[in-house]
Amino acid sequence: MSLIAILFIIGAYLLGSVSSAIIVCHLMGLPDPRSGGSGNPGATNVLRLGGKKAAAITLLGDSLKGFVPVWLAVTTGLPELNIALVGLAAFLGHLYPLFFGFKGGKGVATAFGVYLGLDWRVGLLVMMIWLTMALLTRISSLSALVSMTLATLVVWYFHPSGASTTMAAVISVLLIWRHKENIRKLISGEESRISKS
Repeated sequence: MSLIAILFIIGAYLLGSVSSAIIVCHLMGLPDPRSGGSGNPGATNVLRLGGKKAAAITLLGDSLKGFVPVWLAVTTGLPELNIALVGLAAFLGHLYPLFFGFKGGKGVATAFGVYLGLDWRVGLLVMMIWLTMALLTRISSLSALVSMTLATLVVWYFHPSGASTTMAAVISVLLIWRHKENIRKLISGEESRISKS
């Protein structure tokens, strides 16, 4: 592996470790998302704590953490295996951030960014799946679980080589694991719905 690829992977992890939710809440005078609401430092919890504007900024920040390093890796012409490792590093940075005690969010927005940086067609299709599920069910976690699971198939369709598909599969497994409490609530019918207001 080249030095530039190693630097990209390290940089992607460090960028992923920057928690948009915590920073946005701090700057906007909102409760710490790790202790308020659901306790998850992500856009959905920020929506509960501070409304749509704070959530939108958080969503954008978390998405850019995945998009920027992967897009730069693609435009630089790194091999696909290295690009996949860059994407996975950014995602892992969000889940296990170096700067916040390795306790991060669930990674949905960052994964969207990774897929968009890899291939805009992949990012668009995965986003459409999420939006469709959200409109039908009004349940954010279910929309995330369905879209991110199907993302592996979408990546495989456009990039059938092993590296990108393996990256997507790993992201899917980790996302499902991070949503285990949401899955329990979905099964018991206790999962909260997205507000229409």
